[in-house]
Amino acid sequence: MTALHTHEPPRAATSWDPQLYLRFPEHRLRPALELLDRVRFDAPPSVVYDIGCGPGTITRLLTERFPGAEVHGVDSSADMLRTAAGTAPAAVLHQEDIGSWRPGRRPDLLFANSLFHLVPDHGAVLRRLAGDLAPRGALALQMPVFHHTPWFRLILRTLEDGGPGGAPLGPPELRAALSRVHTLDAAGYYGLLAGPDVEPDVWSTEYLHVLSGPDPVWSWVEAAGLRPVIDGLSAAEFGAFRSSYLDRLRAAYPSLPDGRTLFPFRRLFVVAHRH
Repeated sequence: MTALHTHEPPRAATSWDPQLYLRFPEHRLRPALELLDRVRFDAPPSVVYDIGCGPGTITRLLTERFPGAEVHGVDSSADMLRTAAGTAPAAVLHQEDIGSWRPGRRPDLLFANSLFHLVPDHGAVLRRLAGDLAPRGALALQMPVFHHTPWFRLILRTLEDGGPGGAPLGPPELRAALSRVHTLDAAGYYGLLAGPDVEPDVWSTEYLHVLSGPDPVWSWVEAAGLRPVIDGLSAAEFGAFRSSYLDRLRAAYPSLPDGRTLFPFRRLFVVAHRH
């Protein structure tokens, strides 16, 4: 039976819907598999943490990949953890704020799939986690790179002029928060983690996702990228935002003749092995 250890974190700035996040599972799983394939061990790991485990899809993968390991899932969202408890019953789950969390045991693997772009000033967190690794352990993470993409720029543009009469939507703090970039480039993460006992491997990949269904780019970004907007606007404001943003998304990502939509999506990967 899955154990759930709860240390109530500060209220999250965004809400998370596990069912929305489970859309397009094959596209969301692929980068995690490719990240895991670049992790190497001298011996099978004994202690594994899935940080930002969400609905538990990757957590379950880790329990299957490392059947002899003690696998933990860590997330700040109670809703996500409730889903993860059913998805990854062999894991031990913890509700924690990653900004202050420390592993209870020295991990052989800290795995973070699509998490740290959401964590402000996460450089100190990553350095601390790398220092928490067991000898010969690994810190593996991937993050989307999206601040210059059409779908994200259109969020900001729609908030700026999407209200009645062209007035901005939502408080200025929302637009300011969305405009902040919390990620570094590849060289930045290498410099952040490289040291006498840590060797980072950093690379990026742009996927060309072929999506199906009505307004599939909206369906994709609704799960994660739009969560601050959904939480930050009133119902009336969000209705105005959705109408304008959908029109802009359809123009930026038109459907192919067969009804499918091409959606380029870049991700940055880091695997830091401790000597």
